[in-house]
This record gives sequence, structure tokens and C-alpha cells, in this order.
Amino acid sequence: MTIGIVLQFLVVAAALWLGARTGGIGLGLWGAVGLLVLSACFGVVPTAPPVDVLLIVLAVITAASVLEAAGGTEVLVGFAERVIRAHPRQVTLVAPLTTWCFTFVAGTGHVVYPLLPVIYETAHRSGIRPERPMAVAAIASQQAITASPVSAATAAMIALLAEQGLPGWGLPQILMICVPSSLIGVVAAAVVSMFVGRDLTDDTDYQARLAAGLVAPPDRGTSRPRATAAGRRAVMIFLAAVGLIVLLGALPWLRQPRGASAPVPMPLSIEIVMLSAAAVMLAVTGVKPDDVTRTPTLRAGIVAVVAIFGLAWLGDSFVTHNKETILPAIARWTAAAPWTFGIGLFLASVLLYSQAATTRAIMPLGLSLGIAPAQLVALFPAVNGYFLIPAYGSLIAAMTFDRSGTTRIGNYLVNHSFMIPGLVATVTAVATGMLLARLLF
Repeated sequence: MTIGIVLQFLVVAAALWLGARTGGIGLGLWGAVGLLVLSACFGVVPTAPPVDVLLIVLAVITAASVLEAAGGTEVLVGFAERVIRAHPRQVTLVAPLTTWCFTFVAGTGHVVYPLLPVIYETAHRSGIRPERPMAVAAIASQQAITASPVSAATAAMIALLAEQGLPGWGLPQILMICVPSSLIGVVAAAVVSMFVGRDLTDDTDYQARLAAGLVAPPDRGTSRPRATAAGRRAVMIFLAAVGLIVLLGALPWLRQPRGASAPVPMPLSIEIVMLSAAAVMLAVTGVKPDDVTRTPTLRAGIVAVVAIFGLAWLGDSFVTHNKETILPAIARWTAAAPWTFGIGLFLASVLLYSQAATTRAIMPLGLSLGIAPAQLVALFPAVNGYFLIPAYGSLIAAMTFDRSGTTRIGNYLVNHSFMIPGLVATVTAVATGMLLARLLF
């Protein structure tokens, strides 16, 4: 790795650190400053901003904000609370399993966004440290990418195996290994997360924020408004929209307009469905548009959009500018020690911010090194290393939706809320996959 790349990476790290210290929209603003420094001082040409991700977040947040204004969030939180009332810590397990299932069927981790406010409210009102379910739920929404039959990463893996003419290796074999391994990884991460951080009653930072009025005190249900007919209607429409998104992800032919040669891309489908759902909720609940703009969900969502705008743009520009140096270096490393290929996949995914891009760029190296297909599939979950530097959209959204401030980036950048559940989920999934590959193949 050249001195220039090291200096550029330090700029990226400094921008993340300053953004984390500033908080809120400062995450995105300092990301833009970092990109300015890279462009002016190192000749980095900015890539296109992550428009698809930004528009997906904006569309989902709009629908979730209308849901909240109509009283639908109260309905959902009330239902979730009733489920976990007897065993409150179940939210740390139920939340990630829910986001894993949604991603598994839809093929995209972006479905986590509308669930985050509900996870936060449920945990906070139950007296559970929100960081625990929020962080592992965000991790689980991405772990399922390598198990989903309709994700871009799985499609890339299937295409790679087909190009190599490997008999007996395709989607069924990938699912046989990756579905149980990623699920076990998520469950392990959830169990570990139950013990992460101090309880809210013992967290001095949280108590100080609560005393200063920076955090609304948790409403444990005694003063929660009764569910209204408008709220129930909003919930039905919102859940129908989420179900439609899942269905569109599972059955791509439903997304193909008459006479078109290809389905409508999933990001566009999510945007259309969520904005349409928001419009229908407004029409049938009588909610005023001005009430929507005053919801905490919309405010947190706008912060997430700005943060994603700056940080994801910074990371993508850095990687794109240096990928011709970074990727061959990983190739040389794994050629010298083939057993480290999983580490190479992990580190590449940190830089590329995409499981599909990592699969397309790095997996062919594994085949050239003579690694068996079963082992490559077992190592597939290692492409979920994006959490190491917490600049990914779902991680930023989890931080911004956690109004208690417990889900956050620490002063040292890597001591953030997603590190422990991310490492546990990934390492457990890979280890389980290796065991299944040995037993089944």
C-alpha cells in the first residue's frame, strides 16, 4: 500500500472521527469535507453520490413518518410490547430475526429502515438499552444478503460458479450452507448483544441526556394514547406495502412492465411502493401534511439522509480511486496464504461497501487459488465486513433513530455499537459454514 493511499485513508478516518464527535448531520457534513480534501490534495475524482440509497431512505422515511403521524407507530409498538412483555429482553432476539427474514425474502437490506423506529420505541419503553436490538438488527439486515436467493451478491456468486462450469454447484448448494450459517450467526450476535453496554438505569451518559431534556423519557404504556381507527388503517396499509416489497423481491416477474425486456430494479420498486403507501395513508387517515413534517421519525430520517450522502460518497470515491492498487494487494496476500482468503474477503468488503461488488471482484481469486467450491460458499458471509467502518446507510440510520444516544460511534472510530455484533455474526457464520461444508460436501 503506497504512502498516498495511507494518507488518503487517514483523511477518511479523520472525517469519520470528526463527524462522530459532532453528531447528527455532522456525520454527513464532515464526510463532504473529507471528500473535498481528497479531491483538492490527492486528485481523487468524486464518484456519483449514492442516489439510489438516498432515495430509498427518503421514500421509506416518508411512509414511516405518515404512519407515525396517523398513530400507526403507537399501534405497532403496542403490539410489539405485548409480545415481549413477559420477557422484555426478547426484543434483542426478535428484532434481528425479523430484519433477517425481511432481507432474505426481499434481497435488499434497505427494508430495515421502517423497522428501526419501532425497534427503538419498543426497547426504550421496555427499559432495554436500545443499542442492543438496534445494532444487531442492522447487522442482521445485511447478514441475510448472502443467504437470500434474490440478492445481487447471491446472483454474482451463482454466475461465478456457472462460469467456471462447476457441476452440482448453484443456488441450492449456496442456500444449504448460507441460510443456516447466517441465521446461527445472527442468533449468536443477538445473544452476545444482550450483555452489551450498561442498562439504562446505570448509564450515566443516558441519564444526563434524560435529565437535560435531550431524550424523551420512555413511555412504558401507562400514558400511551389508545389505538385509533386511523392508526389501524395506517398500519394495515404500511404492512401491505412492506409485504408487497417482499413479494416483488421474491418474484421479479411482478416488477416487469408489460412489453419490457427486464424487471424494474428493486430500488425503484421500493421507492414507488413506499411513496404510494404514504399517499394512500394520507388519503384514508386524514393526517395533515404539516403534522408529518413535525414527527421525530422524519427529523431522524433527514439526519440519516445527510449522513449517508456525505459518508457513503466519501467512502465510494476513496475506494474507486484506489481500487487498482488495493485489489491486487489483497490478491497477492491470499495467494501467499490461501487460508486467509476469508480475511481478504472481509477487508475488501470494508473498502467496497457492497457484498455484490466484493463477490464479483474477489471471489474469482479464490477459484484461481484452488479453493474448493464448498469452502468458497462457506466463506461467502465474510463479504459482510462493511460494518468495520460504520459509514453504511443502515448503520447510520440506526444511530440517528436511536434518540437515546446509546447506538453510536466511539471516540476511537472502531469502538462503535456495531463492532461486537458484526464480528460475532460474521465469524460465527463463516465457522458454521465451514463445518456444514465439511459435513454436507
